[in-house]
Amino acid sequence: MDWRIRFTALSLVWGFSFLLIKVGTHGYAPFQVAFGRLLFGTAVLAVAMAVRRERLPRPGRTWAHLFVAAFFLNALPFSLFAYAELTIPSTLAGICNATSPLWGMALSVVALSEDRPTRRRVAGLGLGFIGVLTVLGAWQGFTGLDLTGTAMALLASLSYPIGWIYVRRTLAGTGASVLTLTGSQLFVATAQLALVTPLFTSVPARFPLLPTLAVIALGALGTGLAVLLQYGLVEEVGPTTAQMVTYFIPVIATAAGVALLGERLSWNTPVGALVVLAGAALTQSRARGPAASRRIAGARPLSRN
Repeated sequence: MDWRIRFTALSLVWGFSFLLIKVGTHGYAPFQVAFGRLLFGTAVLAVAMAVRRERLPRPGRTWAHLFVAAFFLNALPFSLFAYAELTIPSTLAGICNATSPLWGMALSVVALSEDRPTRRRVAGLGLGFIGVLTVLGAWQGFTGLDLTGTAMALLASLSYPIGWIYVRRTLAGTGASVLTLTGSQLFVATAQLALVTPLFTSVPARFPLLPTLAVIALGALGTGLAVLLQYGLVEEVGPTTAQMVTYFIPVIATAAGVALLGERLSWNTPVGALVVLAGAALTQSRARGPAASRRIAGARPLSRN
C-alpha cells in the first residue's frame, strides 16, 4: 500500500481517537477507557510481534526503563485525556494534543545538549503560546472554560515529550527493534493500569454497545494499528515526514467532534489551533546542512496516541 494512503489512514485514526475517548466515557470510567485502550492495543502488537517472530527484551534494566516510558507515554496521558474529556469537548482535547511539539522543544533545550535554541524555534514557541491563549479565550478571562479538564489535557500533551526524551536517553542503544520496545512498553502500561484501575473503579454493571465498540476501536485501531502504521512510515519515508501527521490530528479531531458529536465551535478555536500548528511547525524546523541532517536522521517520531 502506498505510504500516502497509510499516512492518511494514520491521520484519520489518531484524529478520531478523541471522539472515541468521548464516546467511551459515556459508558465507562476514565481509567477503564484507558485500560481497555491499552489492552486491545497490546493485543494487536502482540500478534504483530508473533508474526515477525520478535522476542521480548531480556535485560532487567531495559524493563525498568520501559516501566518509566510506559507511564509517561501511555498510562498517564491516556488516563488524563479520558478524565479531561469528561468536562471538555473532544475538539479542545485534540487541539491541546497539538501543543506536544511545543512542550518538546522547551524540554529538549534543557534535557538534550545537542538541541540548541534558535531564533526560529524560540519564535515558534512564542507563536504556539499565543495560539494556546487564543484557543482558551484568554481575553475573556477563560469564561465558560473548564480549567481542570483543560489542564489535564495540556498535562497529557506534556507527558509525551517527557517520555520520548527519557526513551531517547535510556533505550536508544539497546539494540532491540522499535516494534519490540513499543509492544513491551504497551504491555507494561497495561499492567500498570490493571493494578490502578480496580482501586478507583468498580466492575461495570453493564457493557453498553457504543462505548464498548469505541473503546475496542480506540485500542485496536487508535493504538495498536496506529503504532504499526507509524512504524512502517518511519521505516519507509523517515521520521521527519512521518511526524507530519501531528499537524493533521487536531483538524480531524475538530471536524469529527463538530460533525458527529455536535460540539460547538467558536471562531477562536480553529484560529488558535492554526496558530498553535504554525508555532509547532517552526519549533520542529531546522536549518539545512550536514549537522541538521544527522540530527533529523537520528530523531524518533513523537507518538501522539
